[in-house]
Parts: sequence; structure tokens; C-alpha cells
Amino acid sequence: MTISLKNKIIENLEDIKAVDPIAINVKKISTFTDFMIIASGTSNRHITAISEKVIEGLKENNIKDVKVEGQGNDYWVLVDAGDVIIHLMSAEAREFYDLESLWDPDL
Repeated sequence: MTISLKNKIIENLEDIKAVDPIAINVKKISTFTDFMIIASGTSNRHITAISEKVIEGLKENNIKDVKVEGQGNDYWVLVDAGDVIIHLMSAEAREFYDLESLWDPDL
């Protein structure tokens, strides 16, 4: 279920033209989630639209207890779907926080 959920989220991100979506398998190094997905938006409005599309997709797949942090924020929205956590960031925030290197040094 987790891998198919991750794939559906990536599909939704690609449909709404999220910039450079990547999925990182953190199952071996994290106790709170299996995958982290990171993607960028081109503006605050785009990040909001991406988060809404992701949340809608999660609801369609009967994922309950979805938590959202930072909605309306200019640079970072986090969607917590339990086994998959989605970080939607501005290009500047993504570069500054560099979550890819933090969670997967090989990237």
C-alpha cells in the first residue's frame, strides 16, 4: 500500500506540474514514516494548488487523518499522510533546507 500511495502522490504532483518531485525511502532510518516526497512550486499560489491536489488525492484513496502544516505559507507546506510525508517548497526554501541531502546523502 505504501509504495502504491507514494506512486499516486508522485503522479498527482506531476499532473499539477510540481517542479522536480522526488521520493526518498527513509524506512530504514526513520520510525515515523516510510517515504518522504519533496517537490517545489513556482509560487505561493502554485504550492497551495499542489497541496490541495495532494490532499484531494489522499482523500480519494481513503487516507484518513491527513495533517497539513504551513498552508498559506509562502515557502513550505507539509502534508503528513502517515506512511508518506510530502514537503512542498519554494525553490529557495528547498535549496536552503536541502532535505534531499539530509535524508539521502547520495542525492
